[in-house]
Amino acid sequence: MGEIKTTVQLANYSDKILSNNPDKKYNGIRTYSMDALIDTGSVMFLLPQDICEKLGLNIMNKVVVTYADERKEERNVAGMVEITLCERTMVTDCIIGPPNCEALIGQLILERLDLIVDSSRQTIHPRPESPIYPSLKLK
Repeated sequence: MGEIKTTVQLANYSDKILSNNPDKKYNGIRTYSMDALIDTGSVMFLLPQDICEKLGLNIMNKVVVTYADERKEERNVAGMVEITLCERTMVTDCIIGPPNCEALIGQLILERLDLIVDSSRQTIHPRPESPIYPSLKLK
């Protein structure tokens, strides 16, 4: 099995909200497109610090992350970022990683967008039972 990477489109969601307000003068929506690693061992979404800065994301809080080698580190969480992959979109927050690190897409995004990771083909795609919209369970 190899790594699975996909292209994601990102946008500052606060910019999108402000751009819909006709009473405010607005300069535009900050967007960015990049490749990200699908990491089924991660829970959250991780973006490099330099990309968070380009998007103008605001720091919201902090979390403690545990790395694969069991090291623990406090990291900032920023938001709100709109992420689009496999023609599905959601708004989320993200952990801010070191500058120029690899972006990681964790389980929360995969679950919310109802995407399946196919390790043998090194692809990611919508679940066949829900080809148009994500299908989510509520109990």
